[in-house]
Amino acid sequence: MKKILYVGSECTPFASSGGLGDVMGSLPKAVKEYMGAGADIRVALPLYGCVGENWRKQMKTEKIFTVQLGWRNQYCGILSLSLNGVIFYFIDNEFYFKRDGLYGHYDDGERFAFFSRAVAQMMSEMDYYPDVLHANDWQSALSVLYVQQMSEENEKYKNVSTVFTIHNVEYQGKFGMQNLNDLFSLPWKYAELVELDGALNVMKAAIECADKVTTVSPRYAEEIKTEEYGCGLHSMFQKNADKLCGIVNGIDEELYDPHTDENIAKNYMWRSISNKKFDKTALQKELSLPEKNVPVFSMITRLAAHKGIDLVHAVSHMLLSNDVQLVVLGTGEYEYESFFRWLEEAYPDKMRALITYDRSLSRRVYAASDFFIMPSKSEPCGLAQMIASRYGAVPVTRQTGGLYDTIKDYRNDNGIISGNGLTFSQYSSKAFYEKLLLAISLYDDQAELRKLQQRVMKIDFSWKRSAEAYADLYEEM
Repeated sequence: MKKILYVGSECTPFASSGGLGDVMGSLPKAVKEYMGAGADIRVALPLYGCVGENWRKQMKTEKIFTVQLGWRNQYCGILSLSLNGVIFYFIDNEFYFKRDGLYGHYDDGERFAFFSRAVAQMMSEMDYYPDVLHANDWQSALSVLYVQQMSEENEKYKNVSTVFTIHNVEYQGKFGMQNLNDLFSLPWKYAELVELDGALNVMKAAIECADKVTTVSPRYAEEIKTEEYGCGLHSMFQKNADKLCGIVNGIDEELYDPHTDENIAKNYMWRSISNKKFDKTALQKELSLPEKNVPVFSMITRLAAHKGIDLVHAVSHMLLSNDVQLVVLGTGEYEYESFFRWLEEAYPDKMRALITYDRSLSRRVYAASDFFIMPSKSEPCGLAQMIASRYGAVPVTRQTGGLYDTIKDYRNDNGIISGNGLTFSQYSSKAFYEKLLLAISLYDDQAELRKLQQRVMKIDFSWKRSAEAYADLYEEM
């Protein structure tokens, strides 16, 4: 029996703030389905205060023990439940996890060091040693190092292979080196593994220690080896290139299905794409926009610099001088939130700034949109362009990272359509705006637009291929 333990700081449907949660909720289930009944698939995540009572009622307590973190001896409870053939372990400590929000607390380093150490210690406490521990992003990166540390005293840990997946290299978990022992309970002999540019870097430690390092797209795996995209870790990726690979994420096609989605006004599939117009009208009415037959552009994103917001800023007036509508949904940096609020005031009949995080509303926006803009400066993988495609909103994307791997430029050669979006290479407002103008002209040819929308809806963005690739990786290990 193959035993895989996924470790991550969030997981849909229990507690999620974005793409990582979607991956943690979908990948284990897909791997279980691919590997079959003989696979033992489990997931570990914190028991946050926001985990609903409906889930808590289904949990049972597996183990209670103490985790030592520097001079601290902290309570740890392991609760479990089973869903879709996957066992989920919830790491319980109310001091660390019963708070508002998942991240952004002053002691996040300590919180996720506790989480990572608890997961590693859980193995000996429960006499459960997976064949593979698969950690995700900096919040669980230390679990890779703790397994290595514990293998020095317990031979069973030596049989645990480790995978570390980087979902976004910008967030690395950086702290002062003085915290090595006091905060992370690591002796100074580990200093060389965690130190980078005079700071303690937990992502760097996982890259050094893991048996395999993956990113969420092949293109991104190549990009992060360069100084431009590596965020200071490019030399580490070059050094560990032999164990680095990229596997594109997928989406849960049952969760994101316009044919069955209860959040949208009118259900449709690629054969009934004409019904999409009812969702446009419904959203226009909901947002008090004029109910007009015009191209609707949307952007659903975290409002951060690498998402290409400066390009949207640069072309916004030119775009909105046309007979179009623009809907932006997301939260993030204050300056970008303020800009989109101002843009709505400047164009009250053409633009809406929805500064919130709302999954149900996002579905309605996807369903109503003709085009989905994603002009990212960097994009490890991206899920939004896949979800938009599922709902027939044609992606307008820049050729970087996972966007390059998933969206190919539209062409019509003598009536033969190829590609599944409108893409541009150069990071410039000119290149971006040219594609937006092409989208507007494409909207004027409704027959052609419908063919392209049907084409993008039929693209397979499920987890099937990704699950197979990960299963092969685990088998290789």
